[in-house]
Amino acid sequence: MIRAHKIRLHPTSEQANSLACAAGVARFVWNWALAEWNRQYEAGEKPTALKLKKQFNAIRREHFPWTWEVTKNASDQPFLDLGKAFTAFFEGKARRPKFKSKKRSRPSFYLANDQFEIGDHRLWVPKLGWVNMAEKLRFQGKVLGARITRTADWWFVSIQVELPEEIPVEKAAAVGIDVGLNRLATLSTGEQVENQAFLKTALKKLRQATKRLHRRKPGSRNREKARRQVARLHYQIVCLRQDVLQKLTTRLADSYGIIGVENLHLKGLLKNRHLARAFSDASLGTLVRLLEAKVPQRGGQVIKVDRFFPSSKTCHGCGWTWDQMTLKDRIFVCQNPSCPYVHFPQDRDHNAAHNVLREALRLIGLVDQAVSGTGSDEDGNWAVDAG
Repeated sequence: MIRAHKIRLHPTSEQANSLACAAGVARFVWNWALAEWNRQYEAGEKPTALKLKKQFNAIRREHFPWTWEVTKNASDQPFLDLGKAFTAFFEGKARRPKFKSKKRSRPSFYLANDQFEIGDHRLWVPKLGWVNMAEKLRFQGKVLGARITRTADWWFVSIQVELPEEIPVEKAAAVGIDVGLNRLATLSTGEQVENQAFLKTALKKLRQATKRLHRRKPGSRNREKARRQVARLHYQIVCLRQDVLQKLTTRLADSYGIIGVENLHLKGLLKNRHLARAFSDASLGTLVRLLEAKVPQRGGQVIKVDRFFPSSKTCHGCGWTWDQMTLKDRIFVCQNPSCPYVHFPQDRDHNAAHNVLREALRLIGLVDQAVSGTGSDEDGNWAVDAG
């Protein structure tokens, strides 16, 4: 199992300039290799990452002597990255590689595991020296490599470590999750997770900073200061959102063995001009992606329920369907006289979470066993035989 630990760096001003130079070399080599790849491909040749690397090294000392001022990984790794990018493109897994812009691309470069050292709160970079790290490396294992990146005004290092496979502990509890905008997530247990809408909260300050940026003269120092302020605001919003999502998904993965979620069509939801910003701010896709990554590592499984399954319109007690239900109806009232919930209005999202859970258990063949066996407790947890 490979894990990565992202740590903030505290370089001096001279070290920050050196890191920026290394990232600039990596960007230049990527653009050079991509241009040469396109030229050779259009000429009917079959370019490869190894051939391009040999071609670049043959002319490097004469035409690009300034690339020797930084670590060699900054000029070697882009060829391998480009080769992987084209492989994914030809297999239909990704888009065609594009040129990297100095203003729009994120500055970064890679370090092989034999090209750096990790000390106590410090990182040794070739041709630069020791750079202070904000914390120690959290994982103990074989270090595979590291990538140094810059976000806004801050530098980070992401260190990849190979860890021994852990034996997951099976958990019998199952839960259904209904995600949305009014509440980020509603669990079948009745727990509600607030949608804090960090972008909406900081929108006024972000608009002011953006207006200040566009009033500055292009190329001036004041414009660069304004650009950095906008970048810092965006990064703060991302950090707040990631903190909530990471803690929530970790807690769910540690507590439940089976998690049912809806398979939402996020690209279609983002086409709604009235709700696109709200959906982007909630980052529902990231929530599901983190669950899919963390739950299997802990011995559980994530079951996706079809997006057309009427989870919100169906009563989880009797199965009666409210076909005329609209988005404004936040309370589900069952009209079936024989339903035990006919006189007990339910929260719309809580009812949907119960339906998502039951449908997830049905998809894996456990719903009959769960209902006829121990059933659900008063907290809404379904007990499933772990064997």
